[in-house]
Amino acid sequence: MENQLAKSTEERTFQYQDSLPSLPVPSLEESLKKYLESVKPFANEEEYKKTEEIVQEFKSGIGEKLQQKLLERAQGKRNWLEEWWLNVAYLDVRMPSQLNVNFAGCPGYCEHFWPPKEGTQLERGSIALWYNLNYWQLLRKEKVPVQKVGNIPLDMNQFQRLFSTCKVPGITRDSIISYFKTEFEGRSPSHIVVLCRGRVFVFDVIHEGCLMTPPELLRQLTYIHKKCHSEPDGPGVAALTSEERTQWAKAREYLIGLDPENLTMLEKIQSSIFVYSIEDSSPHVAPEDYSQVTAMILTGDPAVRWGDKSYNLISFSNGLFGSSCDHAPFDGMIMVYITHYVDEKIFENEGKWKGSEKVRAIPLPEELVFTVDEKVLNDISQAKAQFFKQVSDLEIVTYAFTAFGKKLTKKKQLHPDTFIQLALQLAYYRLYGCPGCCYETAMTRYFYHGRTETMRSCTVEAVRWCQSMQNPTTSLFERKQKMLQAFAKHNEMMKDCSTGKGFDRHLLGLLLIAKEEGYPDPELFTDPLFSKSGGGGNFVLSTSLAGYVRAHGGTVPMVHNGYGYFYNIRDDRFTVTCSAWKSCLETDAEKLVHLTFDAFHDMMQLMNTAEL
Repeated sequence: MENQLAKSTEERTFQYQDSLPSLPVPSLEESLKKYLESVKPFANEEEYKKTEEIVQEFKSGIGEKLQQKLLERAQGKRNWLEEWWLNVAYLDVRMPSQLNVNFAGCPGYCEHFWPPKEGTQLERGSIALWYNLNYWQLLRKEKVPVQKVGNIPLDMNQFQRLFSTCKVPGITRDSIISYFKTEFEGRSPSHIVVLCRGRVFVFDVIHEGCLMTPPELLRQLTYIHKKCHSEPDGPGVAALTSEERTQWAKAREYLIGLDPENLTMLEKIQSSIFVYSIEDSSPHVAPEDYSQVTAMILTGDPAVRWGDKSYNLISFSNGLFGSSCDHAPFDGMIMVYITHYVDEKIFENEGKWKGSEKVRAIPLPEELVFTVDEKVLNDISQAKAQFFKQVSDLEIVTYAFTAFGKKLTKKKQLHPDTFIQLALQLAYYRLYGCPGCCYETAMTRYFYHGRTETMRSCTVEAVRWCQSMQNPTTSLFERKQKMLQAFAKHNEMMKDCSTGKGFDRHLLGLLLIAKEEGYPDPELFTDPLFSKSGGGGNFVLSTSLAGYVRAHGGTVPMVHNGYGYFYNIRDDRFTVTCSAWKSCLETDAEKLVHLTFDAFHDMMQLMNTAEL
C-alpha cells in the first residue's frame, strides 16, 4: 500500500506510448470494396464496369502477393505506415514547402483582449512568448494531459516534435532533426531564435535556472527591434527556406562550404525551441475578419520565417499573431492544442502580465551573422522572387458563420463535422453541377505513432442528396431522408477510418510494396478513375476540422483547380478558411464559402420544415 502511495498517481504525457496497439493492416477485400464505392460518384456505367474489372483482377492477382508482403512488414513494425508516410507525403516532396506544405494557424486572442492596435507588438509578444514557453516547460516535465477519447489514450508522439524540431533539405529527400527531450530524458535546447528585418538573433530563455518573465522577454525583444530599426536590414538568409527543396539543399551546402561557422549558426536555428518572427508590414484587421491575418501568415515576408521549423510564432505590428508550421513533424491539431492553451491563459489574465516587473541582469541577445557572398545573395533574391510570384496567385478568405453553431446541430442530433462536410458537398455541387472528390482528415491516434487517414466525404449517398436538393420535384420529406442517409454513411466511414479500417493509406502501402519489390505499378493505380476520384493526392476539396476552439487556420489547395477548406466549430458559430489559386479561372474561394453558408441554412430549414 505504501509503495503505491509513493508512486505518483499523476499521468505523464508520454506514459502510454509503449502500450498503444500497433497500426493494423485492413483486409484486402474490405479495402477494395470501399475503394469501388468511393469511385462511383465520378464514373459513368462503362467507366465503373472497367474499374470493377481492374479491381477484381488486382484482388485475385498481384494484390494478394502485395498484401502478404505488407502483412510481413507489419509484423516487424509497430506502425507499418509511419516511415513511408513521412517520406511520400513530406520529405520526398520537392516543391517549396513553406507555401505548399506548411500550415498557417491563427489564435483567437484578437477576439477578446487583443484587438488590433498599433504599438502593442512587443509587449503582447512578450506575453504570448511566455505562455508558449510555459507549455514547452509543461511538455518537458510531461505535465501536458494525455489526450483521450473516453478512457482510451491517444498517441502523443507528435508532441515530441512540436519544439526544437526542424526539417533539413536534402538533394532528393529531406530529413527531420528533433533535439527536444523531456526532463527525464536529459538536456533540451533552451534558446529561441528571433527573426527581424532579415537578421537573426538568439537568446536563452532560461536564466539562472528560471524561465525569463514577460518584462525580461520584452527587454530582449525591444533590444532586437531597436537594433533592426536603426541599422541596415540583414541579408535574409531565412528566405532560402522558401525555395524549391533541391535548390535550397544546394544553396545550404554552398553556404556551409563558404564558412564552417555558417553550419554552427544553422544548427542553432534548427535546435531552437521555436522561431519568433517580428513582421513589420501588418494588415489592419477588424477582429472578426481573419482573412488578412491568415493570408499574411502564409504569404508574409520570407526573410522572417524559417520555413523548415516545426513552429514559427509570428507577431504583426498591430499586435496580432499567427503561426506557420512545417507539416512534416506533426499535424494541425497539435498546433491547435498549444494555441488553445495560450489563448485560454491570455483570456484568464485579461491579456496582461500580473507578476513582478523586475528585470534581472540578463545577457543581451546574440546576433547570428552569416558569411555570405554574391552567390548567396543571388540565391536569396531568387528564392524571394519565386516565393512572391507564387503567393501573388493565392486567394484566401476566412469568414465566420454566426447564425448558429454546434449547439443547434447537436440539438437536432446532427454531428457538426458531418454537417459542415455535407454542406460543402452541396455548395460544390451547386457551383459546378457535379460532385467534388473530397479529402477529410481522419485521425488514427488510437494506434502507436498514428497520424491520419483519408476520409472521402463525397459518397454516393451525399451525391443523391445533393441531386434531390437541386430537383424541384423532390419532396421535403424525401430530401430530409436522403440527407440523414448521407449523415449516417459519413459517420460510419469516419469511425472506420479512425479505427484503422480506412482504405487510402492501405492502397498506398500496397503501391509502395510493389515499387520496393520492383513490380510495375499495378493497373489499379494507373486507371483514370483512380486520380479522378482523388487518389494519388488529387482531391479537389482538401478539408480538415481545426478543432472546437477559437484557434483556426489553413493551407493551400492540393491541386491547381481545387480548394483548401478548413473550419472550426464553436457553440454559436462555424469559422471557415478557404484557399484557391487565382490563376485557375474555375475556382472562387469566396463564392464557395458563401454557398456553404447558404447550405447551412437550407439544411437546418430542412430539419425544421420536414418535422411539421
